[in-house]
Amino acid sequence: MEDNRLSLKKYAAVIAILIVLVMTVLDVTLVNVALPVMAEKFHISDSSAVWIVTIYQLAITMLILPLSSAGDLYSYRRNFLTGVAIFTLSSALCAASTGFSLILVSRALQGIGAACVMSVNIALTRLIYPRHILGRGLAVNAMVIAIATAAGPTIAGAILSVTTWHWLFLINVPFGIAAFVIGKRLLPDNPQKTRKPKFDWVSGIENIIVFGLIFYSLGSFARKGDILTDSCLTCAGLLIAFFYIRRQTGKESPMLPVDLFRIRLYSLSIATSVCSFIAQNVAMISLPFLFFNNCGFSEITTGLLMTPWPIATMAISPLAARFVERHNPGATAAAGMGVYVIGLALMLFMPQAGVSEFDIAWRMALCGIGFGMFQTPNNIVMVIATPVKRTGGAGGMQSTARLVGQTLGATLVTLVFAIVPSDISVRVCLYVALGMASVAGILSLSRKGQLKGNSINGIE
Repeated sequence: MEDNRLSLKKYAAVIAILIVLVMTVLDVTLVNVALPVMAEKFHISDSSAVWIVTIYQLAITMLILPLSSAGDLYSYRRNFLTGVAIFTLSSALCAASTGFSLILVSRALQGIGAACVMSVNIALTRLIYPRHILGRGLAVNAMVIAIATAAGPTIAGAILSVTTWHWLFLINVPFGIAAFVIGKRLLPDNPQKTRKPKFDWVSGIENIIVFGLIFYSLGSFARKGDILTDSCLTCAGLLIAFFYIRRQTGKESPMLPVDLFRIRLYSLSIATSVCSFIAQNVAMISLPFLFFNNCGFSEITTGLLMTPWPIATMAISPLAARFVERHNPGATAAAGMGVYVIGLALMLFMPQAGVSEFDIAWRMALCGIGFGMFQTPNNIVMVIATPVKRTGGAGGMQSTARLVGQTLGATLVTLVFAIVPSDISVRVCLYVALGMASVAGILSLSRKGQLKGNSINGIE
């Protein structure tokens, strides 16, 4: 009979991972709320203040695949501990920053630390949890991310109401120290290898340049930067990407896991993930405009109306993980996208005049339930479909797919708002989200036949 429990030491190791996961997610949502205060403190414009968030996310995006590759080659545990140390130290530097340049450098360092952790989070989870209950571990990760996302603005508001913005960063220090101590004692080492290939520094540099140029130019497009400059940067990024991808072909352990894309189950899961996060971010960014401008709710009510979504995702993720231990994860994920599509459609065709908070809240919760039903099974398939020795690269690509989807979603919203009349722009965005969610559902359902049996244990 299979043991569905973890030992006390493994629970403690999981806690160390989750502590840092919460810290890295919160450091986006907390700082978002504090940007106006920090802009005033550093005597900078609002558009300049956005760089305090952007540089953190850009550093993660540029480094996550090289660091995932390093984790596969050397040590997931070492990556994690290095990341925690860098993140904790840079959090203290952020709090001590007296100028805009120093806060930018400190935030970039935070992004490096966060990338170290995110690059091996999935790999360490796979090493800790037995295969037959791995879904529960991934569900806990998804649940913690949902909690941190939902609670971030509230925590930031509470901190700023009683003290200064510096404490948004200082609160990371004791938790970072605790996670480092626990992780150093209890996190597992990589499986033994007969030989260790050398790290591909050329590919690492190419990866940094490609993702840096493309994501920077996309962000600049969204902020209405210089079109010619941004277009040139995008073209340069795509040109270098061509040589980067060609270099990865034929390598035993490529940094960009092009070899894993030959696994149809994995490539479908990545494509499904990108489409789903585009659909999620398009809706999450555009819906506040619907509630505030079209429905006439206040800023506070609008913020509260956004919370049923992540809360529902948080509640359903563990249930979805247990469900796919005995049922087909491809079909479950497709059903989740179906529920999500229904929730979006109900939101899209909801009468806006005289709509109540409850009418919106249950529709938002339905969207969250659908996304929770989808996300955990999809992540499970993505991880289990890859060899154990490539879990770092697979996990890094999973995070990259999420970042790509979120960035493309934000860019699409910006483009729609720029070219579509304001009275219908949100509706157009919701139609885009519906289309992308439908594609994600179809791709997910197409994996059903590749999953042998009904549960994750049938995946080869």
